[in-house]
Amino acid sequence: MSEKIAVLAYSGGLDTSCCLKLLEDHYGYKVVSACVDVGQPEEELKEPEEKAKKLGVLEHYTIDAKEEFARDYIFRAIKANAMYEGYPLSTALARPLIALKIVELAKKIGAEAIAHGCTGKGNDQFRFETVIRTKAPEIKIIAPIRDLNLTRKEEIEYAKQKGIPIPTESKSFSIDENLWGRSIEGGVLEDPMVEPPEEAFAWTKNPKECKEEEIVEIEFENGVPVAINGEKLEPVELIKKANEISGRNGVGRIDIIEDRIIGLKSRENYECPGAVLLITAHKALEQLVLTRDELRFKEIVDSLYG
Repeated sequence: MSEKIAVLAYSGGLDTSCCLKLLEDHYGYKVVSACVDVGQPEEELKEPEEKAKKLGVLEHYTIDAKEEFARDYIFRAIKANAMYEGYPLSTALARPLIALKIVELAKKIGAEAIAHGCTGKGNDQFRFETVIRTKAPEIKIIAPIRDLNLTRKEEIEYAKQKGIPIPTESKSFSIDENLWGRSIEGGVLEDPMVEPPEEAFAWTKNPKECKEEEIVEIEFENGVPVAINGEKLEPVELIKKANEISGRNGVGRIDIIEDRIIGLKSRENYECPGAVLLITAHKALEQLVLTRDELRFKEIVDSLYG
């Protein structure tokens, strides 16, 4: 490609849709958009593709990384009992893989820049840019929303000018979902004194309604799960099965005040049924086979890994 190309990590939301046009107008790039499939709902893959094409990208890619996410990221996280301040890493775990796939695409098509829609307030900017700078130091990084310091109001005005569909405010929460869990924030959840409403949850039954116990048997090989209740499963299917079993038993709802890298505190709700099941089982396995000193050391490195 002879044109000046930027690859945009594209979700289809307001931020990345504004980025798409800003890259053209403000930075002078032609845009190739990409959405990486790490187990989000089907509509969250179809909608970005349709929207990107309507907004005039050169090309849009949907990259299937579910198996790699399960095998190389989630299974390592299970081995490390990967938790951060009380929740299993879900969104955080997928971001480096998404960045890696964007880098691979950028190199493949000879792009000059990689762009993302992160603001300056969250952790994702660090997760993306650490990988990009490590794997492709020669490629320029552009974060239009952060770098131009755009407010939500300014984004909406720009979107109106450029014919970008503006999401309705009917959505009560901001949700990020992948194979390993759901993160839920925003709306009434901004107030830490408000109990999360039932509508915030999609994978788990209300624990108050779970009256029957269910025995689950997890089989491990070399520290990673390979079967549930005697059924051998491939990584993605095994994780989905764990989510299903734990979810129907009300396991995996987490409500915490989390510390972000830049020093802000944030109220976060997570729904990680399969992760809670599999990490709990893995910890039980470790207690069975490790010495006291090994367990003590493992707790330290697990915490650092998380």
